[in-house]
Formats: sequence, structure tokens, C-alpha cells
Amino acid sequence: MTETDAAAPAVPDPSSRIRSLFIENGVQREPLTAAILERLGDLPVQVIPERSSPPLEASSTPESLQHGKRVLFLTRNRGKFLKPCPATREYRCCDYQVLNIGMNCPMDCVYCILQAYLNNPWLSFFVNIDEMFAEIDRALKDNGKVFSRIGTGEFSDSMALDRLTGLSTSLIKFFSNKQNAVLELKSKAVVLDHLQDVDHCGRTVMAWSLNSPAVMAREELHTASLDQRLAAAAQCAAWGYKLAFHFDPLIYHPGWEEGYAETVRKLFAVVPAENIVWISLGALRFLPQLKAIATSRFPGSRFFHEEFIIGLDNKYRYFRTLRVSMYRRIVRQILDSAHAATRVYLCMESDEIWQEVFGYRPADFGGLPAMLDAAAQRAVQGGIFQPRFNRK
Repeated sequence: MTETDAAAPAVPDPSSRIRSLFIENGVQREPLTAAILERLGDLPVQVIPERSSPPLEASSTPESLQHGKRVLFLTRNRGKFLKPCPATREYRCCDYQVLNIGMNCPMDCVYCILQAYLNNPWLSFFVNIDEMFAEIDRALKDNGKVFSRIGTGEFSDSMALDRLTGLSTSLIKFFSNKQNAVLELKSKAVVLDHLQDVDHCGRTVMAWSLNSPAVMAREELHTASLDQRLAAAAQCAAWGYKLAFHFDPLIYHPGWEEGYAETVRKLFAVVPAENIVWISLGALRFLPQLKAIATSRFPGSRFFHEEFIIGLDNKYRYFRTLRVSMYRRIVRQILDSAHAATRVYLCMESDEIWQEVFGYRPADFGGLPAMLDAAAQRAVQGGIFQPRFNRK
């Protein structure tokens, strides 16, 4: 059995999988580059010409994707660091602002959209963070009356490389005095002991992706286990951080009803409900080209062989009746235990699905961005949340 066929053991520090480092010529002088080199130890390091790419031992897609997850490339971001979350107007978007700290992830989830989305397979990390902080400062000052929810977990995992980069500590300190923004760090890793004494001032939301135990064991390779993620969340709550959880993607599989129920039960048994700012749910959706890539890399996986339709965003989705059935069941279980002011919401779904699941549409309460902004603002003000309306 190959590595891609087997359910890999949980690896709390995914950066330990890195086997080689490439540095773009010109970024050696960045302070963060020096810090990463010191933490890497004796791994092979090679400086390559500016604007060039790391060489790969394998050229075909499955092998290059596998090999690339062990190659770290320190480079400069020449574009914008801060961008709105990719969305389509046919589905309700949360208006999340994506902070791009790098590309790709050392963990290996079968369903990961980055396999089909990125045009290179290695782990890129941007070390010109002084320019990043300057850009965020400008954006927050230019939009001083707009509340921003900013996160790093769109094109990479927020914490997967943090043992090497230490970036989260700098981000948390930076956002601690920003009155019109909160930072969300979303992960499937549990690298966080260095965050214990950081003065976050309540303006960082520590978030984890969750799934049923069966999906986490078989489809989320080299990630922390459910128990590890929940223990990490409880520890962060004890350190005063607010929390968020993302049931995304929900995957239909034999025993899904009890599987997701078990995850919800464990969540509220371990984590204090009053610390949770929001919980999102999103059913599996994927680019058409992902199926061929993922099934070639993970031939033992079966969920891509279910029935799907093309959605309005040109991604494959489950049929509407199945999505609604899954949402209703899991949302009901969450709301039975959640704090009254924790915002439970759907990621990239239509108003019609919202109506069937919750009995209302986001526009009834000012729109999804306003609903989440209100939840975040209540959270950073401290104390017990005040519910805006009775969701039950």
C-alpha cells in the first residue's frame, strides 16, 4: 500500500514533512528568511535565480503534487497580499478578506481544491512581510468605517508552517490594536504552544476545520486528529482566544449521520460554547478537473463517485435535496448545544437553501457579511454575547 492509499497517522506539526528548501535570490536579506533557516536545521538549502522556480524530481501531476508538499520555497509576493474571498453572486458569500501568506499546504486532503487550482505543486511562503503589514495598514485606514474579517486560510493552512515561520505571532500582535478588524487563523494542525503568551486583546479568532471521524481519518492525511483539534481549541479558549469551526466540506458517506453527530457531541463536550464566534457549514463542491487529479492520487477514495450536478459557480455539487437534508440535520444538532449568539451559517449557498434550512434568508438580517461582522464585534468587546434574534 502506498502513502497516498493509506490513512496517514496524525502529524501535529506538518512542517516536519519538509525535506528541502529553495530560496529565491534577493530574499536572503529578509529577517524572516534568516529566522526560518535557523529553525530548519540541517535540511538542504538552494538559492535559485530571481523569478525562477524550484526543480522537481517528478514531472507528472500525481507525483509532482506528492513531491511538492515536501519542498518549501521562500519567495517574494509581487502582487497584493489582501484580496476579497473568491465568490459568485449566485451564492451568499461572507465577504471574507483573504490574506495571502503563501500557496499550498504540507498536509494532504483528498478533496483539497488547491490540487486543481494552483499552477505549481511546491509550498510557497512569502517572506516580504513588512510589505504585507504596510498593505494591511493602508487598507484598514482607507476603509476605517468598514469592519473587516481577515484570514489566512484560503490558499494555505494558517498554522501548518508556523513552527518554522512564526508568522502567526506577528499577525496576532499586529491585529491586537486594530479597532475595525479581526484576524481568523484557520487550520487542521495544532501548532500553537508559541501563542500562549501573545497579547491578542481578543482580536484573533482561532479556527479549525472539522469533519466526521471517518472522513478525517481517511480523507485528511497528515492532519491533526479530531481529538487533537478540539483539545487545541479548548487550550486556546483557556488563553482567552475566541474560536470558530468550519464543517466544510460536508461529505456524504455511509454512516454520515452518526459521524457528524459524534463530531458535534465531542465539540461541545470539550470546547466552551461561549467562546465560539461562528460555525460554518458547506457541502462538498469542486472544480471539474479535481476529480481526475484526486482519484489518480488517492484511488482508494470513493466519495468522488457519488452523483453530482454542476452548480451556478461551475463546480460540482450534491443534489439540492441531499444538501438540504445534511444541513438540516447537522445544523439542528449544532443549535441544540451552541451559545445563543454563536452565528451558524452556510458557506456559498443560495437564498433558497438558506430558507429551507434556517427558515430565513441572510437579507432578512442585513446580509451574511453584516451578520458575521456583528458576531465578531460582539466577541471582541468581551463578555457574554448578546443574541440578535431567536434562531430556534
